[in-house]
Amino acid sequence: MRIKICTILFVSLFIFLGCKEKNEDIIKANYLDFSKRDDQFTGGIKMIPITTPKGIFKVWTKTVGNNPTIKVLLLHGGPGLTHELYEAFDGYFPNESIEYIYYDQLGSYYSDQPNDNSLWTNERFVEEVEQVRKALHCDNTNFYVLGQSWGGILAIEYAFKYQKNLKGLIISNMMSSAKAYNKYADEVLGPKLPKAVFDQIKTFEKNKDYTNPKYTELLFKYYYTEHIIRMPVDKWPNSINRAFKHINPNVYVYMQGPSEFGITGDATLKDWDVTDKLKTITVPTLVIGAKHDTMDPKHMEWMSKEVQNGRFLFCPNGSHLSQYDDQKNYFKGVIQFLRDVDSGEFKKS
Repeated sequence: MRIKICTILFVSLFIFLGCKEKNEDIIKANYLDFSKRDDQFTGGIKMIPITTPKGIFKVWTKTVGNNPTIKVLLLHGGPGLTHELYEAFDGYFPNESIEYIYYDQLGSYYSDQPNDNSLWTNERFVEEVEQVRKALHCDNTNFYVLGQSWGGILAIEYAFKYQKNLKGLIISNMMSSAKAYNKYADEVLGPKLPKAVFDQIKTFEKNKDYTNPKYTELLFKYYYTEHIIRMPVDKWPNSINRAFKHINPNVYVYMQGPSEFGITGDATLKDWDVTDKLKTITVPTLVIGAKHDTMDPKHMEWMSKEVQNGRFLFCPNGSHLSQYDDQKNYFKGVIQFLRDVDSGEFKKS
């Protein structure tokens, strides 16, 4: 009798693993098949109409691959930057048959750019993401959002309202409090710079001389190459250079402010703080931090424990754009998270 039961269990396991392997083979075989999609003609690009309080506008999206159970919407930073920040994903996600969607938020380079500051609110951007989700026919059986920096703010805010539509959430390189971010910039990052350099930068900021070429030169030479992307400026990937070239400064300054040391001035995000609400997020969540980030990695590790089903990914070689300067750790952790959630094997850390 015991032998019979063991045999049945073995056969059942064999069948289960065989079906799982067969399903993965089907997904891989159909990953680049656009024949059944309505965006084959444009190579995956859709201009999605978005209804706002100020009328209807269109936002740009591009879907790469097909996977019925893993669809990752990439929320870029800034605000006002572009999807180009994520082009490194092309080197990793296709090999894993992960479907992902590039997306330029309203106001960004490839989408409509209305000149109306009343549109640049967290609440309206959240509704925009929800409209994009519906247009892409995603739901909680397959829909993930990955947001980095400002995109992380947007991902968190989306989860607060619409986590019922999410399968998983990835918060990359973003703290849950603007005040805590400002404190980290002032008390930890700034003093790490050569004193003469930091003093010059603070003088420029005190005088609100943000357009001074010397201010920009100091930031790129001493700050960006240490805490944004850890490589010499002349070695930066073309995708990063294009993203900075295509930034919408009106959206960026209105929400983030002109300073690179925190969120300052009259920026609309300066008082953003959701630390007390993180515990309401129940979907599987990956929080990513990096040793050299502009954001405090210890705070982001705390965030991963504050949400109900969180995991922390630490990038020891990375900075704010860890998908470029610590690719090995970044993509290994992100892909593992997606695989674990998709298979039902996700466990919080």
